[in-house]
Amino acid sequence: MQLLADREHELRERFGISWRITGIASRRLGWIADPKGMNPTGLLCPGPDSAPNISRAGVPAPHSDAGSWLAAAQADVLFEATSLSVQTGQPAIVHIRAALERGAHAITANKGPIVHAYRELRDLAAARGKRFLFESTVMDGVPIFSLFDQLPAIHLQGFHGILNSTTTVILGEMENGLSFDDAVKKAQALGVAETDPSNDIDGWDAAVKTAALVNVLMGYPIRLEEIAREGIRDLTTGAVRNGRRDGWPFKLVCRAKRVGDRVKASVAPEKVLSTSPMGKISGTSSYIYFETDIFPGLAITEENPGLYATAYGMLADFVRAVA
Repeated sequence: MQLLADREHELRERFGISWRITGIASRRLGWIADPKGMNPTGLLCPGPDSAPNISRAGVPAPHSDAGSWLAAAQADVLFEATSLSVQTGQPAIVHIRAALERGAHAITANKGPIVHAYRELRDLAAARGKRFLFESTVMDGVPIFSLFDQLPAIHLQGFHGILNSTTTVILGEMENGLSFDDAVKKAQALGVAETDPSNDIDGWDAAVKTAALVNVLMGYPIRLEEIAREGIRDLTTGAVRNGRRDGWPFKLVCRAKRVGDRVKASVAPEKVLSTSPMGKISGTSSYIYFETDIFPGLAITEENPGLYATAYGMLADFVRAVA
């Protein structure tokens, strides 16, 4: 919301876009809507419990579910940013489906719907003449999916890369001599790792991102269980330090490759040459290398993204949807 407010003048002058917030939903606040618009200043100035200042926002009584909330808000666009459920992709799928069925564009930062319901939601959006966009799901706001919109009739043969920054930070701390447990605690203290970091350290986050890329860019409906997955939990500080010393540091690497009419994919810690692009990735940076039939190698590196990176992906999707 802050980025929308910061770019309000540019959106209006450059793209002819004006906007207002007509609904906000969270676990704490419930489903709250006002089609006349809420006061962004109130929403951006939290109260003492860090929640949006609803009294300043001028918001009426809450609603009970996504469908009635969207109807009450008279929403043209839904920004969906719930937490990832690896196993089901819910509740994001329900929210996005409700938005599309009610004639709103749907923009999400949640990877789950791309893995568990991509074709259903893509086809529903097309049938309703709306956009279902998800640029922020992989590498924050870097234009991964929209890049291939600009490369018509190109065939993606495979890719590899480092897509989970939490494990990169943890491995970096282990290279500095910390134990695995202490490296995880350090990453949590830095705000990089979640309170429960298992989705990252066990390779689930990287596997979901790999599946999303395969589903959308390679056109193959891969299931999570088809992706060979190994996390970094079993790596020792000694092995990690020795790898760095020898010029072959460990990284959690995502891979996908066409094999006949199928796609094989994996996520696993690998030793990579320290002077290679993947070997140079550190901190919260990410990297991906695409192999296509036209361009043998096409690489993108994201260097230590800032706080607005994911929000920018959603803003860019907003412009694509309504401009």
